[in-house]
Parts: sequence; C-alpha cells; structure tokens
Amino acid sequence: MKDYYTSKVVLITGGGQGIGLGMAQAFAEAGAKVIIADADAEAGQEALARLKQQDLQVTFIPCDVALEEQVQDLMKQVSKEYGVLDALTNNAGIADPFVKPLQEMPIDVFDRVLAVNLRGPLLCSKYALPLLQKAAHPAILNISSTRAFMSEPNTFPYSASKGGLEALTHSLAVSLTAERVRVNAIAPGWIEVGEWEKERQRYTPQHSKEDKEQHPVGRVGMPEDIAEAALFLCSDKAGFITGQSLTIDGGMTVKMIYK
Repeated sequence: MKDYYTSKVVLITGGGQGIGLGMAQAFAEAGAKVIIADADAEAGQEALARLKQQDLQVTFIPCDVALEEQVQDLMKQVSKEYGVLDALTNNAGIADPFVKPLQEMPIDVFDRVLAVNLRGPLLCSKYALPLLQKAAHPAILNISSTRAFMSEPNTFPYSASKGGLEALTHSLAVSLTAERVRVNAIAPGWIEVGEWEKERQRYTPQHSKEDKEQHPVGRVGMPEDIAEAALFLCSDKAGFITGQSLTIDGGMTVKMIYK
C-alpha cells in the first residue's frame, strides 16, 4: 500500500490511543500524512511523540468530535495545512461510563455516548466533505463494533450508538455518490489495546485459554488487525466497495457458545 498512500492525507479521529493509534501508525508507515484528532490532549501528544520518533509524518489537533464548532475548526486547520483530505476515519468513541439497569441509567450518559459515537462521525463527515471532494479517490471509514449486532446486558448507549453508525454508513454511502465518496465501516470484536493506551493507562495483556478459545482463530484481536483492513478499504483497491460493514472479530460472533 506504500505506493498508494505516499503523500495522501488521512485524518483519524480518536487517534491518540487504542485502535485509532494503531491505524495512525499503519497509515503513516504506508507513507500517508496523518492527522490525529483527539479530545484527550495527553494521549494525542504522546501519540505524536511516539510516531515522530519513528520519523513518520503526523500532526495532532485537539478536538471533541461531539462539538460542532470544534469539528469546524479541525477541518479549517486541515484545509489550511493540506488543502485536501484523501480519507477520513471516524474512530473516536467512548464506552458507557458505567453499566446500570435501564431504570437506573442517567439519560445524560446516553446522550453523551451518542453525541461522541454517532453525532461525531456525522459532523466530521459533513465538514470534511469539501476537502474529500478535492481528492482523487476519497473515502470515509467508520469504526463501528460487533456490539451493533449483539449485546451484553445494560449496554444501551454503546450498542445504540454503534447500531446507528452502521445505518449512517450505508446512508452516507448512498447519499455521497455524486461527490464520489465511498463510505464503509469496520466492526471490530475484542481488540486488545493494552499496549496502545497512553502511558499512565498502559498495561501488559494477560489472556486466559478460555479468552483465546472464544475466537475460532485462537487469539484475541490486535489493533494491527483493524489497521490492515482500514488501509485496504480507504485505498483505490477497494474502489468497488461502498456502504459495507466488515466484521473483524476472529470469528467470535459466529461461534455458538453453550454454558
């Protein structure tokens, strides 16, 4: 993919840690100019330093994607610095701060999760569109979750936000045909991000035999698994793919488990 991404401009929201940082590194290693946007300034600055140490082309812009004014400012800065955007990866997301039964769930928690996980991708897509239209093969990639299709108890905000993001993906794909923008999603399963967190939250993962055996491939996922698919879906190699969602979960969601 290096030939394709050389000098391409890629914006990754929530790129300061976790899956976002894994994708930022992969795109930068492929030759792209990567912009990390993250509401966590500490994570963003650490990610910037980490990738700069590898002589990769990366910048960091603080942004809370739930806030329209901040998203507008983000795109203005991208426009001023680069003038074009080849790929937008809507990765920024938050999990439920706490899991409680429906009757105990604060509505402001639901609203905040949807604001970041669903409103954010819509805002970023809206204000990135003029920049994407200047690219030869523009692409939007939404990072969803297998929680869009299956749930544990009392995870209403997160599941709802990711289900909405799946629907937003195919809606944008159909709506942006005249603008030549392809829109796809990746739905990750269990991705271990312990070594991709900001320093004070970083940990060494420990997975049990049972953890691994939940996955037909025999292991838990890594950010690299998502990054490789992202590189493909945002490239011209995927030029005939739009409105689709790719589940990357080591087969976990297709395995029947009986207790």
